Amino acid sequence: MAKHSTSATVLAFLRSVIWWILGFITTVIYAILAQFLIVLPLRLRYRIITTWGRFNIWTLRWICGVRYRVEGRENLPDSAVILLSNHQSTWETLAYTFIFPPQIWVLKKSLLRLPFFGWGIAVLKPIAIDRSAGSTAVEQVVEQGRERLKSGFWVVLFPEGTRVAPGKKKRYKMGGAILAAETGYPVVPVAHNAGYFWPRHTFIKWPGEIVVRIGPVIETSGLSADVINIKAETWIRAHLPDKESDNA
Repeated sequence: MAKHSTSATVLAFLRSVIWWILGFITTVIYAILAQFLIVLPLRLRYRIITTWGRFNIWTLRWICGVRYRVEGRENLPDSAVILLSNHQSTWETLAYTFIFPPQIWVLKKSLLRLPFFGWGIAVLKPIAIDRSAGSTAVEQVVEQGRERLKSGFWVVLFPEGTRVAPGKKKRYKMGGAILAAETGYPVVPVAHNAGYFWPRHTFIKWPGEIVVRIGPVIETSGLSADVINIKAETWIRAHLPDKESDNA
């Protein structure tokens, strides 16, 4: 991570304070609103609730100077797929909701217990797993993932399982690849560098440009989960953007 001058750090801190306050207020509002939307069809619920992510990414740009650009939109298919992405930040969990078609996320069940944020996410029917459950958790991903895909939703997984800082590596877990092998649905690999600008476990958001790269569709019919996982991981690691833009 690049070093920042004292003045740049102070300015980024003050901007981040404003953004966090606004983000907390909107999170509370949307979490309460979400409880009243449970009676609506899932797609309509999704369309309304995920405007929260779009708003927060928009304010992140204008308050903190965190911009983004997307490369490879021409690779986006018209049908449901399994999206496998590296995981560096909280940024992608917000931005992917409107960069990509309607989607369901595979996430830790404990996240649903978080005040406000978890309550709002629960309304969108994520695939919430207990990681300690082992093979049972994978079976849950396959069973529920198949149902969501048939309904036309994308299924989004972060094979690293947790946020990994830029330049670090973590073994890719097999859940997404097993889902693809069992269902035959294609995989879309995605790489980004959000961790440079919204690092994990940090308060300050650093100005600059996040790059999201969308890879070619990986057809999975007839492939083993191991091969699918290797193909996705190889593409993602080979296309991870560097810190290409830094206005700090």
